[in-house]
Parts: sequence; structure tokens; C-alpha cells
Amino acid sequence: MNILPKIDKLVLPIEKFTKYALDPDGDRNKAIAFEAALGYNINNVDMLIAKVRENIWNFPATKKGENEYGIKYEVIMDIRGPNGKPAKVLTGWIDDIATGEMRLTTIHVD
Repeated sequence: MNILPKIDKLVLPIEKFTKYALDPDGDRNKAIAFEAALGYNINNVDMLIAKVRENIWNFPATKKGENEYGIKYEVIMDIRGPNGKPAKVLTGWIDDIATGEMRLTTIHVD
């Protein structure tokens, strides 16, 4: 299985969760999907971040191309939320040329 490169040094910007994926005033559809499917919301964001870090090791990474900023990857993982339900969650990553970081770029219920 091809795991994500630099997996032991991932950067998961909190803003990707608090201002994007779980923010009902931001991307409302993503926030509703996370709450309904898994029970994650702005109040338990740390649990979701921890779950991504824990599960990323168990699912293959697919290279999705390159651009002037770096190499892009996708990892679709199964996550069980605090509501006890499982769901597939798509994560997007970039191996950033400028910083050398493997950084989360997107996350949503698949």
C-alpha cells in the first residue's frame, strides 16, 4: 500500500477545520455533512484532527498530479465519529515545494 509521503510530519492547519470544513457560516454543506454523518462540529474539532492523524496510516494515498506549488495527493479514509457512525472522509494534501511540508488542503465527507 502506498501511504502518504512524510506521513509522520503532517501539517493540519486548524483553519481548514474551523473556517472551512466544520464552519456552518463558511461552507455550510460540509459542516452539515460532518455533523450529520459523524457527529463532528466546531466544538469537537480536536477529535476530528486526532482521528485523521490516527487513520491516515491505514489507507492508501493516490497521487493526483503536480503544479507549481507541489505534488497533490488524496487519501480517502473510513472514520467512525463520536456519534458511533462510520463514514468515508476524503482528505487532500500537498507536498509543498516552498515549505517542504505535507499539508492538508481539503477535507470533506465523501
